[in-house]
Amino acid sequence: MDKTYTPHDIESRWYRQWEEQGYFEPKGGDSAYCIMIPPPNVTGSLHMGHAFQDTIMDSLARYHRMKGHNTLWQAGSDHAGIATQMVVERQLNAEGKTRHDLGREEFVERIWDWKELSGNTITKQLRRMGTSLDWSRERFTMDEGLSKAVNEVFVKLHEEGLIYRGKRLVNWDPKLHTAVSDLEVISQEEQGHMWHMRYPLSDGSGEMIVATTRPETMLGDACVAVHPSDERYQHLIGRTVHLPLCDREIPIIADDYVDPEFGTGCVKITPAHDFNDYDVGQRHDMPLINIFTVDACLNDDCPEKYRGMDRVTARKQVVQDLDDLDLLVKVEDHRLMIPRGDRSGVIIEPLLTDQWFVKAKPLAEPAIEAVKSGKIKFVPENWDKTYYNWMNDIQDWCISRQIWWGHRIPAWYDESGNIYVGRNEAEVREQNNLADSLALSQDEDVLDTWFSSALWPFSTLGWPDKTPELDTFYPTSVLVTGFDIIFFWVARMIMMGLKFMDDVPFKEIYIHGLVRDAEGQKMSKSKGNVLDPIDLIDGITLDDLLEKRTKGLMQPKMAAKIEKDTRKHFPDGIPSFGTDALRFTFASLASTGRDIRFDLNRIEGNRNFCNKLWNATRYVLMNTEGEDTGLGAELCVYSLPDQWIVSRLQKTEASVITSIEKYRFDLAAQSLYEFLWNEYCDWYLELSKPILLDDNSSAEQKRGTRQTLIRVLEAVLRLLHPLMPFITEEIWQQIAPLAGKTGNTIMLQAYPTPDDSKISAAAESDMQWVMDFVMGIRQIRGEMNIPPSKPLPVLLNHCSEQDQQRLTDNRLLLEKLARIESITTLNAADEAPQSAIALVGDMQVLIPMAGLIDKNAELERLNKEIEKFEKEASRISGKLSNASFIDKAPAAVIEKERAKQLDITSKLSNLNDQKEKIATL
Repeated sequence: MDKTYTPHDIESRWYRQWEEQGYFEPKGGDSAYCIMIPPPNVTGSLHMGHAFQDTIMDSLARYHRMKGHNTLWQAGSDHAGIATQMVVERQLNAEGKTRHDLGREEFVERIWDWKELSGNTITKQLRRMGTSLDWSRERFTMDEGLSKAVNEVFVKLHEEGLIYRGKRLVNWDPKLHTAVSDLEVISQEEQGHMWHMRYPLSDGSGEMIVATTRPETMLGDACVAVHPSDERYQHLIGRTVHLPLCDREIPIIADDYVDPEFGTGCVKITPAHDFNDYDVGQRHDMPLINIFTVDACLNDDCPEKYRGMDRVTARKQVVQDLDDLDLLVKVEDHRLMIPRGDRSGVIIEPLLTDQWFVKAKPLAEPAIEAVKSGKIKFVPENWDKTYYNWMNDIQDWCISRQIWWGHRIPAWYDESGNIYVGRNEAEVREQNNLADSLALSQDEDVLDTWFSSALWPFSTLGWPDKTPELDTFYPTSVLVTGFDIIFFWVARMIMMGLKFMDDVPFKEIYIHGLVRDAEGQKMSKSKGNVLDPIDLIDGITLDDLLEKRTKGLMQPKMAAKIEKDTRKHFPDGIPSFGTDALRFTFASLASTGRDIRFDLNRIEGNRNFCNKLWNATRYVLMNTEGEDTGLGAELCVYSLPDQWIVSRLQKTEASVITSIEKYRFDLAAQSLYEFLWNEYCDWYLELSKPILLDDNSSAEQKRGTRQTLIRVLEAVLRLLHPLMPFITEEIWQQIAPLAGKTGNTIMLQAYPTPDDSKISAAAESDMQWVMDFVMGIRQIRGEMNIPPSKPLPVLLNHCSEQDQQRLTDNRLLLEKLARIESITTLNAADEAPQSAIALVGDMQVLIPMAGLIDKNAELERLNKEIEKFEKEASRISGKLSNASFIDKAPAAVIEKERAKQLDITSKLSNLNDQKEKIATL
């Protein structure tokens, strides 16, 4: 093995071999295990959320593959309708063209060309993460098979009356000219205003004061609403007001929707331009007055003066006209949530348009029952409440989009406007006995991307055809996803799976948290706290990092702030940590359902963990290669350390398996870390040296220790492999022959299982005694500043028969590990000299201090240390007692200072204890 661990060389080499050898493909077996990847957008690139989620899925896939299950991790990507169309349209705009210059057919061809050349960035990055997806079965939501499934579902739902075309309110993007889903709308709090306007009563007897954040929409008002129990307005219910600027009379109605405490308690109702108002309007049979064009300009249903104005200009004009008529009471500053398109950035407009919809209620009922009955289980369980809340109040689903890239709606129109739905035009003509001479035109709209991805668990396996893959892998085993798409994707997959497969699409849903920065903030480009997982794997210079973080930022102040923060946190850029360190960090943070704080200190520590494993392997190889490891019929004698580490291995195996089965990857990682670092490396490797190097050790003892070194390490590599695939494969290739293992890859080796017969409570108890003995002496050395190389005389007091036996059995280990000059057992009558004391159970381990340390020099050193920490304690105390600091500093910064204060207090206490002990010598 190379002296230095260099992850980049190892990772690229092994992934290429794994994929070329087909190791990611299902291998057969009695028990199938299947995970469907949430298909990433074809336009996308890997972010921390992807990397975290993919680490969990890959760990599960590798674990179950090693458990002997017939494992499929289905690969694929989503065509991402709006996002992909925007990418290619920007390319055309740079050429001075629009998609309309090309026409629909040529434009779609252009997108396919782009997809082949540039649209697979994220799949390359997924390979860089070590994901063992079955690339041989990779699917794309626009490929021929999935398109066939989409058409089949649309036609069948339409035949049952579950898909219909109608005019309803939708989220409308005025820049992209299409309906968009709620997930594509980002609502953020922004500064706005509240306008208070007079609406005169029609009979001239008074007025109502109406408060609104959108005065321009008054041109589409259908009524004014008050709360039915609001005594201020009960006498007005049923009367009418004169709608200013429009020369219309509109009624005053009562509805529980109105909050009497908000504004004036009078609410203008514009059913065609607000979702809540739409519901109120439907309850009271109010007219739907649409005042906007697809560009969000005022249309011909508005007074002539405002026609053609964009909504911003119209707002200013409406406010001015109200003021001129003395109908504007006041304007207040007001913070409100503004919905913007996540792609276009413009304000989304609720708009009344003709769209295709799915009737969701009939599909939702069995989907609710599937979770209630336990056929589908959420992990953590509390997420089922979120699911029920949405499903019980589910609305019809708008599935049409006014773009060109996507699954074109399989509906055709004749010149009279009649609609015909079918799998293709030929089928439509045949089923409806339409003459060839009758002109038909296909619907221009495409289906919402979420429609095709709702079929993902069965369309990827070949449906609507009956395939062996469907029989084998449906229903799938688990869905791993974030909470943010429970409504948009998870629920719809359940509905479609039950409808078309008559079974749930997956048995469990593991909901993971969001990846946040070290201070707990959501990662975003505007905050400049985004970390690119590939940068963490390969490293990146400060200049390149700055260029990535400030690229495209229009505001100089924001760019300057991000640059300042970046220079502060990454003065030398980001070093290369490697994939395994990143994956192990994600696993160690993956407690069920909680958001995770990603701190570079964690990944750095796990890079050190990789180094520890690498160096431990080199030690093992140096002591076993070319040596007799007792793999044949040779007799082995196993020492106490051998028995102990084998016993601890069984418990670690049990802990890791239980943790993974319960999706507690954090606990699995913790068990592996503690066993490998603390027990195997820090203790067992050191314990092996006296046996291997001592001339008095028998050949059988040495053989047993060599065998244990190899076999425990080989088992740990298999335990670790799902979380850290690359380094474990590289090392396993070196270790496997020495452990008597055959096979070409660790991926297809059996996952370790605990053997209770190898658990030894006696060995663990005896070994704990040895470790307490050694640690006690080491602690005394540290506290008294005694050099590690200096041999120490040791006295034992209150030594029981069991202690004496353990001392006899393990004297060699104690002398070597604790660097002991001599061990003397005191009798009851012996008077112990002035000594430092460590306790091992009831037994006292005494280190006589006479001649071991320079008392005055040590007291002087301790006084300097105490003085330094007292100054730091005073500084922090002053900071935390400063009201200005507490009011202005972020909570995370304050918490950090308090943690420092606790740490320093503890250190001062220890130093003063040491000083007191030494002063008495």
